[in-house]
Amino acid sequence: MTRQITRRDFINGIAIGAGGVVLQGCGSDSEPAAKISIGAPTVFNPPDSSAYYPPTLTGMRGSHEGSFEVAHDLAWRGHKPDQYQTLNEHYDLVVVGAGMSGLAAALFYRKKMGPDARILLLDNHDDFGGHAKRNEFHQDGRMMLSLGGAQNIEALSGYSEAARGLMTDIGVDDDFMKLMGRRTPKDQFLAGKLDADNGVAVPGPDGHITVGGNWLAAMFGGKDHEKSVRALPLPADQQDKLIDFFAGNRDFLDDLSLSEKWDYVNSTSYNRYLVDKVGLAEDTLPILNVLIIHLTGVSGWNLTVLEGMTMGGTGIKSMGWVGKATANVAETLLDSLLDVQMFPDGNASIARLLVQKLIPAVAPDMQGPQDVVISRFDYSALDRENNATRLRLNSTVVGVRDNGNDQVEVDYVQQGDALRVTADHCVLACYNALIPHLCPEMPEAQKEGLSYGVKTPFVYANVQLDNGQAFSKLGPTLFQCPYDPFQWVSTSPAIHVGGYEPPRGPDDPMVMFMMHSPMTEPEQPMSCRDQLRMGRHKIYNTSFADYEQQIREQLQSMLGKHGFNHETDIRAITVNRIPHGYAYAYLGLYDPEWEEGQAPHEVGRAQFGRISIANTDSEATALMNLAFDAAWRAVEEQTV
Repeated sequence: MTRQITRRDFINGIAIGAGGVVLQGCGSDSEPAAKISIGAPTVFNPPDSSAYYPPTLTGMRGSHEGSFEVAHDLAWRGHKPDQYQTLNEHYDLVVVGAGMSGLAAALFYRKKMGPDARILLLDNHDDFGGHAKRNEFHQDGRMMLSLGGAQNIEALSGYSEAARGLMTDIGVDDDFMKLMGRRTPKDQFLAGKLDADNGVAVPGPDGHITVGGNWLAAMFGGKDHEKSVRALPLPADQQDKLIDFFAGNRDFLDDLSLSEKWDYVNSTSYNRYLVDKVGLAEDTLPILNVLIIHLTGVSGWNLTVLEGMTMGGTGIKSMGWVGKATANVAETLLDSLLDVQMFPDGNASIARLLVQKLIPAVAPDMQGPQDVVISRFDYSALDRENNATRLRLNSTVVGVRDNGNDQVEVDYVQQGDALRVTADHCVLACYNALIPHLCPEMPEAQKEGLSYGVKTPFVYANVQLDNGQAFSKLGPTLFQCPYDPFQWVSTSPAIHVGGYEPPRGPDDPMVMFMMHSPMTEPEQPMSCRDQLRMGRHKIYNTSFADYEQQIREQLQSMLGKHGFNHETDIRAITVNRIPHGYAYAYLGLYDPEWEEGQAPHEVGRAQFGRISIANTDSEATALMNLAFDAAWRAVEEQTV
């Protein structure tokens, strides 16, 4: 998710006002707030327990048991079935992966080739959407939703024509985006309301010490920044340095010439700068790393000073002329990251809109984005024989090849059965590193390109609480927790859109959203890609019981003083484990500058006969609109 900052950006920067890098995006909405009903909520009946309905499953989700074992056996040990049952099924297109790119590829293909095109999507998980998973809870006739992964819809003005057209096809246009903004309560910091109170919570001797107000504004030298810092349980000298750093009271690079500064900010890690130049202790760094980790998936040890400053790290005001010169670049990048809208279940609603567009029978009465959130999906309709488009879950692809008869053979394993289908074309919308194992006949250079990046691991947990009384007493709806296993703790997105009625007050049941990144280790003598691999293994090796214990201890420490009892107040816990998460973005400390067309993701995504590749890995950026762009490119390759 990083962007290469050029020397011209550096030299030609324009100084902006104090706090402008993030806080200029914190003004009031240009349109009046919509009147939000607080009348009697819609009563929802929980899904039939005998029906197949993955969104309500709790426990370990994301990379759940049964979703990864076959792929790991192939990638780690080269094991796959020797024989396959060839089904009497031939398709115009088989798509491997039913995440955003895969669903978009199916829709682009059908739109170009006609509604009768025969399409099969295969996915190894028990639900569609890839990282965009819906977590659904029920209590006392109320439905509560939260994020199981990808959540943000960036401004459509930044979408390509193809990606924007796809969003329009499913009903998410500029008018609907404005409606989402109006129906997002002003206290929802997680959903992009940056004027909302947001806090920081730090473990203390008697439970967490919580600091409210607008902590993000304080980090960028805003109102009450000194008071907020003084409230933290830090040594006085660290408080003093943070206050100077946040406020920009001095230039910490004043001992360097202009060219030396340029070299320094492009060759030194953000955290090393904080230690060596600002004088912060390593124990203080987590406070400055939480936002970076959430936005990029890596820590300040992995980003250059310039990358850190433009990707969520504070301190631009503390670098004198350098900070002023780069502030406009940072403002543009961060505004694009933080100018977002969100459904109550994140981008799961986008996945649901795409699936219903492809297979109307899953929700025949659904009208579109206006009721997608509350529409009940019939999963039994996904893979019916009479569907022109079929979506087959719990199906791990283990081989894709041209059989020499103008056809592609696709081998997969579904619940222990080794099966084979054929198609005229195939789009691989899975993640890059698996593709060399699926297509070993590919050129070595292409396989090397596909294997270069390492996806960013993360965990999103959701906790159903009996009510919101204890959390409401903290004030803000989101807290950064720099020293805890789960670094962000927030209310789930309370957005009145798609027919959804969020909790109306503290007496209603609620869902807490918690985010964990394993990328919090001290400085490591290895590449970021190796550190990401270590984080992935850490996530795989952490049991649900361990995550549950961490969640209970953290929430008890934060909320116990307000009457919370984790033994009685927690109704359910869902842990969305995503070891293969967001696409790897090139980093200045580790990756060279490749010539155009020669970067690993560009080499890796080359068309391979009747096989094309569509995923965010192929764009080296983890954004939904680029997942759509990759899908459009892959379909164009196969239909010229």
